[in-house]
Amino acid sequence: MNMSLADLRVFCSAARQPTLGEAALELHLTPSAVSKALRRLEGGMGAPLFDRSGKQLLLNDSGRLLLERARTLLALAEQARLDVMGERGAVDGRVAGPALLLWRHAAALASALDAYPHASLRLLPVFEDAALAALARGDCHAALVTQDAIAQRGADWPATWQCTALGSMRMLLAAGRSHLLAHGVPAASASVACAMDDVLPHTFASPTHSLLCGEERGRHADGWRGANARTIRYWSDDVQLLLGYVQSGRALAYLPDFAVRAHDLLQVELAGSVDCSEHILFVWDGALAGQWLHAVAEKLSIASGIKSK
Repeated sequence: MNMSLADLRVFCSAARQPTLGEAALELHLTPSAVSKALRRLEGGMGAPLFDRSGKQLLLNDSGRLLLERARTLLALAEQARLDVMGERGAVDGRVAGPALLLWRHAAALASALDAYPHASLRLLPVFEDAALAALARGDCHAALVTQDAIAQRGADWPATWQCTALGSMRMLLAAGRSHLLAHGVPAASASVACAMDDVLPHTFASPTHSLLCGEERGRHADGWRGANARTIRYWSDDVQLLLGYVQSGRALAYLPDFAVRAHDLLQVELAGSVDCSEHILFVWDGALAGQWLHAVAEKLSIASGIKSK
């Protein structure tokens, strides 16, 4: 049986894309070249791998069986190539996760790949379930998710997957330096203590969906756990827009601690408020990971101030 890695890559792309044309675009090939590769692979396997309906390619039972094996073969081939080349290897690192977590760890991920001058880094913004699904499919090397996302999967967890702890992310009530609550607060101060009655008269900015899992949660989508009703005037699922409303002094918002620090916002400390923290994990498949990914996980752990076990 003749089966090349190049044809397997074409097959995996065709299985992922709805049409042959879109697979060709992803692979930077012509549709004719993709079709020939699939026919060549099917000839070598001795069985059709797709049910063809017009321009659509639908995996049949044989195709689904091969797809699982093909992803493993391609991952092992990439691992072997990069391990042999070492730091000279052209790593194409792909990390999936919520945009908020990619933002939090983008600089650390870039620094972790500094030892590989020919490496590239693709950050794929998707919600947590989609990130873990992409890791399972082999579409990314690692996923950034919260501990809650992992707990919800229960026993549905591959035995070879490993988790590297990257510390906690706290959600903080934030105000811009021009906001009324900031009046009289020294410029060097990072926080101001307020009572709930002082805060509630002011308007808020908030997402309507969780920025981590994508679920629609309405007035509590930002993690706000207070029982008191807030006046939410500005709604957006784009954290940069929320930051803009806070920086301008137009609204308060519940934002992650790293964003509050990065933009010199004022933390509004509420007496008796419930702490809202998320534990962040870097998830990767230890059985398919090359040396470079082991090194990246180790460096991320160190950058987060957590020693690897």
